Order: sequence, then C-alpha cells, then structure tokens
Amino acid sequence: MMDHFRPFLKQKLKFNQKLGLFLILAFGIPRFIIVLNASKTGDYRLTSIIFVAMWLLPFLLLNKSGRVEIGIKKPKRPVGLLWGTLAGTAFCALVWWLGDMFYGNTLNNWLVYISNSYQVPKSENFEEVRFVYFLIFGITSMIFSPIGEELLYRGFIHRCFSEKLAENKASLVDSAAFALTHLAHFGILYVDNHWEFNLIPALIWVILMFFASRIFFWSKQMTNSILGAILSHAVFNLTMTYFIFFHIL
Repeated sequence: MMDHFRPFLKQKLKFNQKLGLFLILAFGIPRFIIVLNASKTGDYRLTSIIFVAMWLLPFLLLNKSGRVEIGIKKPKRPVGLLWGTLAGTAFCALVWWLGDMFYGNTLNNWLVYISNSYQVPKSENFEEVRFVYFLIFGITSMIFSPIGEELLYRGFIHRCFSEKLAENKASLVDSAAFALTHLAHFGILYVDNHWEFNLIPALIWVILMFFASRIFFWSKQMTNSILGAILSHAVFNLTMTYFIFFHIL
C-alpha cells in the first residue's frame, strides 16, 4: 500500500474513519467556540487563523501522493469548473430567497443575522462606500474559508471516510460535519446580550449548508480536483456577500 503521509508520520497515521473523526472534532470544536465568541464581540480575527491551519494541514502531514489523494491536482475536466461556479451561485441565490421569503428582514433570516456581524459604517455616507466594502468582504470571503474548508472537508476528511465507505457515503459524512459546524454562524444567536436557539430557522440553515456541501462535492467530482469544490464554494460566498450588501444592508 502506498504511503501518503510524510515519513515521520507514516507509521502513526493513515486515512481511516478514526483520523477523520479526530479532524472533525479537532477543527470543528475550536472553530465553533471562536465563531460564537466572534458573534458576540464582532472580532473574527481568530477565525482566519483556523482557516489558515486548514490550508496548511495537507502540506504539513501529507506527501505528494497524499495531496493528490485528497484532490490537490490539476482539473481533468475544466468545463466542470464552470458548472460548479454556476451551481454555487444558483444555490446561494436559493439560500437568500428562502430566508427572505420565510423570515424577511428579521434575525431569523440567516443572512440578516450574519450581516449584523459585518463591521461596516452605519452612517449616511454608506452608499458612497458600499461597493468598496463589498469588494473587501467579497474577496476575503472567497479566500479564507473556501480554501481552508474544502481542503479539510472535501479533501482530507472525505478521503479518511472514503477509505472504507463509498464516495457518496463519505460525502454524506463530511457534509453533515460541515453543516453542523455552521450552526455557530447561525442558529445559536446572540441577541440583546443573551443567547437564543431558534430551532426551525436553525434546522433549515443546517439543511441548506448540508446541500451546499453536497454541491461542492459534486463540483469536485465534476473536475476530479479539489479546485472544483474551492471555486464553487468561493462563488457561493461571493454571491452571499452580494446579497448582504445590496439586498440587506
């Protein structure tokens, strides 16, 4: 069997469900706590550190063959990048539309709640700087979480579970882990100096994040490369930023 981990780790680590579960918890729990704290304080700097750690993980632990195993390779079907981009954009539009239809401009609307965490000026000249802030937040949203989360969830964690499970079943696991982690972004709400948990909106949000994750997996399969998932995730985030800045704020 080919070794996929760096020499100093190959006797200790291998792709299996035990490692996959460890990674889900090792990254998911700290990230969950940090995001909840950021919802309270408005300071998201530590979340960037978590995402950078996700970026670095495959390069620290895996050799070249291991990185190829998790999808770090040139896309075989570049047209799949286009389909992944369209799918990510369309699904984010659906996420916005459902939130607006069900909950309007209230904090039970996932994108309205998330928009409250954006550090933007609340002054009369906001219209003059709206597009600049959209570019800043949009570019940032396309870099940190899409690269980090896709390398971790659709890459490393997925490969751990696909060792014993079929590709589709492994995707169900990494998608569920991804979706539950996003409860920290919406579902457990910090409102008027106290915490709330709104079950139905939270459940809808988790389901939407699960299916978003499945779209990112499909985009990876379409291109035979993690780049497909990263690009689909990136345009999803950019589209979300567009709706926040031009339809909510």
